[in-house]
Amino acid sequence: MLTATETKTGFTSLFVSARDGLRLHARDYGPLASAALPVVCLPGFARTAADFHELALALSQDEAKPRRVLALDYRGRGLSGYDRNWKNYDIRVELDDVMQVLVAAGIEAAVFVGTSRGGLLTMAMGTARPGAIRGVVLNDIGPVIDARGLLRIRGYVGKLPLPRSFAEGAEILKRLSDQQFPLFGEAEWETMARRTWTDRDGPLKPDYDSSLMKVLEELDLEAPLPILWPYFDGLNAVPMLAIRGANSDLLAEKTLVEMGERHPDCETFVAPGQGHAPMLGTKDMVRRIGRLIARSERRAA
Repeated sequence: MLTATETKTGFTSLFVSARDGLRLHARDYGPLASAALPVVCLPGFARTAADFHELALALSQDEAKPRRVLALDYRGRGLSGYDRNWKNYDIRVELDDVMQVLVAAGIEAAVFVGTSRGGLLTMAMGTARPGAIRGVVLNDIGPVIDARGLLRIRGYVGKLPLPRSFAEGAEILKRLSDQQFPLFGEAEWETMARRTWTDRDGPLKPDYDSSLMKVLEELDLEAPLPILWPYFDGLNAVPMLAIRGANSDLLAEKTLVEMGERHPDCETFVAPGQGHAPMLGTKDMVRRIGRLIARSERRAA
């Protein structure tokens, strides 16, 4: 089942039933009938579609070539339903959710922009449905994951204090991540706060199911993490932009270099002053992603 709700924020809210009946939400930007290649945005582990708002607006409202942009909330995040069984917050279930949303939205092929977990889902999609991918942006994620970053993320997901206001939330995030994002000012921290907590139902609360922490607690970070080069190599047929935050503790610099060397058409970029994961809404990032989309359209044609 698919339902759509109009908003005044530049996007339509799209609701789709997952295979198990859970309600999934996506932000749908831009013209449905555009001939331009659509873009699908997949956020990080405890993040939502809101992280892509500025990028999606820029791409969907481009005067020369407006295009459709779909940004997803995974189950248990944002406006998607929370799963009673936290073990379903699993990348295999989420991959199936993504494919259900794409079918319901009528998107057969697109450029995928994946931040962190979204990049892992994109690599998995390259194996499960390679024909759906025409170009890829991997934002601060690669085939080798640094355990330090996972340890840091595990330390705060579902464990942050509840702020009384977004301004207080901005202060909490600044204390937590100032070393990762030393160039952020008050506006950026407040934006991050508004995308970490929500006041939809009254007092501020995290914009995700706090049971997500159980997924991270199950990880054995003493054991070697899976190496995903075969999944990465499965994207060799499409243009790629690989982004790393200069202060990232999840994607090592040597991994980014190897990604650029192994892939036949991969541009790499290190975002100065940013950690995990870089924001994609700046003019420079929009230009870089726009160039990747143009390369993807030329290749697809």
